[in-house]
Amino acid sequence: MVKIALILPGSTDYDTQGRLQGSLNVPLNEEGLREVAQLETQLRPLKLEVIYSSDCEHANQTADELSEQLGIRHKKLDRMQNICYGLWQGMLLDDVKHKQPKVYRQWQDQPESICPPDGETVNEARERVQACLSRLVKRYKTGVIGLVVPEPLASLVRVYLGQGHLGDLWRANASHGRWELIEVAPEVVAHSG
Repeated sequence: MVKIALILPGSTDYDTQGRLQGSLNVPLNEEGLREVAQLETQLRPLKLEVIYSSDCEHANQTADELSEQLGIRHKKLDRMQNICYGLWQGMLLDDVKHKQPKVYRQWQDQPESICPPDGETVNEARERVQACLSRLVKRYKTGVIGLVVPEPLASLVRVYLGQGHLGDLWRANASHGRWELIEVAPEVVAHSG
């Protein structure tokens, strides 16, 4: 059975500032580079076969550095960009919370019901994730592969792989420079086959 090391990219200045990054390309900051160096040490014992990444700058930087240090290939995944927050991208999370408190609470409680202005819905992003992961699960039957994607996209990956529920997507944005090993659930393999 294939296992996926779900890796969150290192942090960016937007993370430090509490800004909504969404699908914007923002590079790793100094703290993010230190986090990636720690990830390399933690991931080495897994003997990853390959590392895939979302097509955003901080995920690509994280995957590039890990692939170089671990001596494995890095492949970018089409259509695995983070959820597009539209006009919210670049805004401080606190500004969204204070200027649009009803929408903020609704995003916490029922993220599937909200579409940021000029952005995309969680369900649209979920469809992209499902299509991409279905191809990966078909391709790899055994071993361990790495997947570098930012939050909240990583939350959608967890849900698809049978590892929990969606939860509070605002809180998910606070995680970076971490990883977890997920054994792909048999029902995901059956559904993908």
